[in-house]
This record gives sequence, structure tokens and C-alpha cells, in this order.
Amino acid sequence: MVLANMRGDDILLCQITSQPSGDVFAQKLTSSDFVFGSLPTDSFIRPMRIFTADKNIIIRKTGSISTELLDKVIDDIVFVLKH
Repeated sequence: MVLANMRGDDILLCQITSQPSGDVFAQKLTSSDFVFGSLPTDSFIRPMRIFTADKNIIIRKTGSISTELLDKVIDDIVFVLKH
């Protein structure tokens, strides 16, 4: 999931996986969470799995999630950074 489009060729990403984990911050991602688009299967956003990548590796945009879920993911990231 793209968190930020940074200067230059980098983007800030957050992992999405279809595999459940013991991550207490993992957010369930279902088709109802999308404003448009979808994923083939219910998945999990892992806010503690943040990384950068070259934006040129992005092939296509799968969809866009609701503002509420995006805000929750960002709130979790900020919470962990502050504590």
C-alpha cells in the first residue's frame, strides 16, 4: 500500500499480505474497504512493515481504500513511533 509519494523516484509503502499473522497492528482488508478496485482475496495491512521502493516498479494501481482505514493505519504507525 502506498503511504507517500516521495521526492525523486522513491515511494513509501506498507505491506499487504493475504496471510494472517500475530501482528496486533494488522488491519483486515476486505472488498468493502475499497472506494474503488479490490484485491482477489481478503488481506491484511501490516502498518509495522514499512519500506521504500523505486516508484518505477509499480505496474498498476489495484484500488484505493477508504479514508477511515487509511487514517487507522497512519494512526497505528504514529502511535508506535511515539511510544
